[in-house]
Amino acid sequence: MTHAISAKDSLLDPKDALLEPIHHSTYLIDGQLKTWKGEVAQVYSPILTAVDGVEEPVHLGSAPDLKREQGLEALTAAKKAYDHGRGAWPTASASERIAAMEKFIDCMVEQRELVVKLLMWEICKRKKDAVKEFTRTVDYLRDTVSEYKELHREGSHIHNVDGTLAQIRRGPLGVVLCLGPFNYPLNETFCVLLPAILMGNTAVFKPAKYGVLLITPLLEAFRTCFPPGVINVVFGRGRELASPIMESGDVDVLALIGNSKSSNALIGQHPKPNRVRQVLGLEAKNPAIILADADLDLAVKQCVSGAWSYNGQRCTALKVIYVHKHVRAEFLEKFAEATDRLRAGLPFADADITPLPERGKVEAMQAYVNEAVEKGAKVINAKGGETAGSIFFPAILFPVSRDTSIFKEEQFGPVCPVIEFEDLEEVMADIAASDYGQQASVFSQNPESMGTVIDQLVNQVCRVNLNSSCQRGPDALPFTGRKDSAVATLSVRAALRSFSIRTLVACSDSQKDTLEAVVAGRHSTFSSMDYLL
Repeated sequence: MTHAISAKDSLLDPKDALLEPIHHSTYLIDGQLKTWKGEVAQVYSPILTAVDGVEEPVHLGSAPDLKREQGLEALTAAKKAYDHGRGAWPTASASERIAAMEKFIDCMVEQRELVVKLLMWEICKRKKDAVKEFTRTVDYLRDTVSEYKELHREGSHIHNVDGTLAQIRRGPLGVVLCLGPFNYPLNETFCVLLPAILMGNTAVFKPAKYGVLLITPLLEAFRTCFPPGVINVVFGRGRELASPIMESGDVDVLALIGNSKSSNALIGQHPKPNRVRQVLGLEAKNPAIILADADLDLAVKQCVSGAWSYNGQRCTALKVIYVHKHVRAEFLEKFAEATDRLRAGLPFADADITPLPERGKVEAMQAYVNEAVEKGAKVINAKGGETAGSIFFPAILFPVSRDTSIFKEEQFGPVCPVIEFEDLEEVMADIAASDYGQQASVFSQNPESMGTVIDQLVNQVCRVNLNSSCQRGPDALPFTGRKDSAVATLSVRAALRSFSIRTLVACSDSQKDTLEAVVAGRHSTFSSMDYLL
């Protein structure tokens, strides 16, 4: 197993090569690309290269390391653009916002090749998954525009309720602080940022620590497609930028894809946390439950995909597997064999297992394994835990004590505990006691057994997957979680609602002529009956 790369590596398509480091120096505030001349953060790839016989991380470039002053300057620009809901963007017509968004999507598509390339180099997302993330994001944004039109059409009617005339639409909430994740730095981020903007909010957006350079090709599109201050993009550390922004009390919505500790800390810094709408995608500990009558070949296939896709670095990954004692031995044998057939290597060669972007992640995965082994577990698969630089080959652990970190915590990486059960109540008790409640997967060929498990799970998690791994899509479906796994719901339809609030204009029937005059004279963008096609 290798993950070093050389200039002559035949697996590297010339189109995927980075010819020279990208030293990015600009950030976007109030419609201006400002040049930063202060400290910068060096950006390295998890991919190693041989330098004088020594393997070192590939240097990808650098990005601005902005300070508190720049963060607050971005916030001021977003506040000015929103202007308590009276700014040009929150009062713009639906057609104006749609035109801006469609222009941005077109500009974004022009940067596809470079963004995909940086997804591979910065976070080691394999090529076909990087392409999929970009394409899925573009499709999501186009679907969001279509849904926004439908939402506007729904609000084009005037209702008469007991003599009261009312027009109901959804209005923006204010200034959004958007913090994206490293594992889906494009898709997860844009699936909250752009719906928020389309609804008339303004935003300060800080990209994730890993996956920062891939945002830079899109800055010009943000600048040219949206009015000044609508989207402000700053680079740097969360504590330096996000904390003072929250402490100001001027953030109306926190949109964060990350973990509950970070979100709780940020919300706690706001002087009036009850006034902050939270749209959060957080950690999960999604279980797979394999009953005695399961199709084991199907279960193994889905568990391999569910546990190891993108090295398990997904909130929707399967992070603990419960298997009935009657099929445990057969399942483990097949699961171990299928896992060991995975290919580890570079993302350009479409390897199944790629280098881990986070510094210290290999050591963290090894620590999970060491503790579990000390408490009685064994690494079941022959290649489990093998390392090469920042690659950690998936490790299957069994039997795993409930008194281990790997059982209690979201590992967010390629280590998976397996637990044997005989009584289903053991599994349900664990799920009920868990801090997380996003999804679960159930494997069975018996409709009666499946029905029993469904009824016990639907009030513990927000999606039960039948004979398939946990997943987010299709994007039209609700994506959320209970407990510490999420706040608010995301989907093409739900995201627009999460970043808005129902607002209405009402009058008595006796004021019908006045309302008709406002509408007929096109004196209001809110009180209009324009029907978008």
